Amino acid sequence: MTNSVAVIVGSLRKDSLNLKLAQALEKLAAGKLVFDYVDIGDLPAYNDDLWVNPPASVLRMKEQVAKADGLLMLTPEYNRSYAGILKNAMDWGSRPYGQGVWQGKATAVAGTSPGSIGAAVGQARLRADLASLSTVLAPSPR
Repeated sequence: MTNSVAVIVGSLRKDSLNLKLAQALEKLAAGKLVFDYVDIGDLPAYNDDLWVNPPASVLRMKEQVAKADGLLMLTPEYNRSYAGILKNAMDWGSRPYGQGVWQGKATAVAGTSPGSIGAAVGQARLRADLASLSTVLAPSPR
């Protein structure tokens, strides 16, 4: 049986280094994991009022994450933190209360940036926020 991984890339650039990293990881995992890339570029800014008629993009994202066996989040580092688009996706995926998709999800974090320390600080902050959403974080590698 092959496990599925919902892959969320925190960079929307067409030529994103983090997308390239995800694709390289996918090649390394071939035959063991199936990667399902989750588009978060079309998510509106989080607004609780939108739950009256939830955007299709939000429902699609939540469904993809919910059905996956695991989660891989990749982030560049912006101003010593992770990409804001990831925070927006995390907020949508944690709501409405009691209907979040992150709890108990086996999760790995990776990322790259061209700076001297890559995305190390951004990944650390992302890991902290994912822990608050009750994901099950892979302890390493980092």
